[in-house]
Amino acid sequence: MRLRIRILDKYIFREVFLSFLFAICAFSAVFIGSGTLFRIAQYITDYGASLPSILKIFVFSLPGVVMWTFPMSMLLASLLTFGRLSSASEITAMKSCGIGFGRIAAPAILLGFVVSVGAILFNEHVVPRANTAYRNVIYYEIEGNTAMKSQEHLIIKEIDDGKIQRLVYARTFDAEQQRLTGVSLQVFGADGKVTHVENAEYAEWTGSEWIMHKGDVYEIANEHIERRMRFETQVLPVQQDPRQIIREQKKPEEMTMRELRHQIALMQTQYVNTTKLETELYQRVSIPMASLIFTLIGVPLGLQPTRNSSSAGFAMSVIIIFIYYALMTMGNAFARGEVLPALPAVWLPNIVGMIAGGILLRRASQ
Repeated sequence: MRLRIRILDKYIFREVFLSFLFAICAFSAVFIGSGTLFRIAQYITDYGASLPSILKIFVFSLPGVVMWTFPMSMLLASLLTFGRLSSASEITAMKSCGIGFGRIAAPAILLGFVVSVGAILFNEHVVPRANTAYRNVIYYEIEGNTAMKSQEHLIIKEIDDGKIQRLVYARTFDAEQQRLTGVSLQVFGADGKVTHVENAEYAEWTGSEWIMHKGDVYEIANEHIERRMRFETQVLPVQQDPRQIIREQKKPEEMTMRELRHQIALMQTQYVNTTKLETELYQRVSIPMASLIFTLIGVPLGLQPTRNSSSAGFAMSVIIIFIYYALMTMGNAFARGEVLPALPAVWLPNIVGMIAGGILLRRASQ
């Protein structure tokens, strides 16, 4: 009996996995056809983008596209697989052998969990790098931008052996005057705690170094200020020139979760609103976890008598996906408008989906 169950697990797991791969290809093709190819056509028309540049942005855009297809692909795979098993009376045959619904659904739920964990890792280690490369190709190769541009919320890091030694935050950068305003320098000790802080109203680039003006120096020990000094001018220990600093800056979608947490913590010390970054950080987990949530919904729905065709399964997927992303948009609006804290607002669609999945699974098991 145990051997038969193992064979059954492998059979269901394989069927769901193959449908999952098919769904990724199908949804990715839709996203690429409706978005990526349209933007590529614009770059060719407006900037005369070369073939190598086009190939680069196509390749670098794929990770971000695939990332969004993981949850919806698990939903469609669950609907198609269990709809087919149900219509072919295979589910009935399994139950007649004394195998409960929970045991039948376990391989699909396990795959949903594996996909969610894999999506989190993929979203952490692959997507940010691809987004950075994508931006650089468009900005420097296709649009041909070489001039510096003014920016807000700049972060400059000095890392040695994987540990941050210095961290500089500037509220704004004025490209015309080559000036950083609202500057804060933090120096970290061997234990990773801040030991030295310098705040300045602004810092100017002299052509060879950054000079801070009108600021304070704080010496910190055991998380308490030991000494404070005022200065009129002070050298900012940053080796990068303005052009290098601007090129190293990342948008939220180009940062890893660790980088987002560091930037949020640093900006909060300067009393800057970090709701946008917090929303991005929490979505790095909530969206991948939707793969598991959609599996919990798709498995019991696939057993319904009306889910006996691939077209019905695809239609049901579209409806559920629309509801989920409508809730996600509403949650983002609540977070950014500070109607709700960022964490519960971002997880709103997953919470609703988990409740719906739990109800559907309970009914299906009865």
